[in-house]
Amino acid sequence: MYYEVETDFVYALNDHGLITLVKSKKGYEINFEHLGDFERFIHLHYELEINMEGLEAITHLLDRVKQLQQEIKQLKKGIHGA
Repeated sequence: MYYEVETDFVYALNDHGLITLVKSKKGYEINFEHLGDFERFIHLHYELEINMEGLEAITHLLDRVKQLQQEIKQLKKGIHGA
């Protein structure tokens, strides 16, 4: 309701594993940990017209970049710590 997006969009994000919906007394809510991702998906989908498959690909690539950045940090620690 707050973001004024289609319910089908929210359920599609959940079905594709991009966010996690949690059942509550009021219905379904977005897991707090996924709110930032949810806002990014709204922007990508509604403003840039990226479909679910594109959102999945972007998410995968961003996760991979984060992983590689962490590996670089670990390698730098190893070099400077040695």
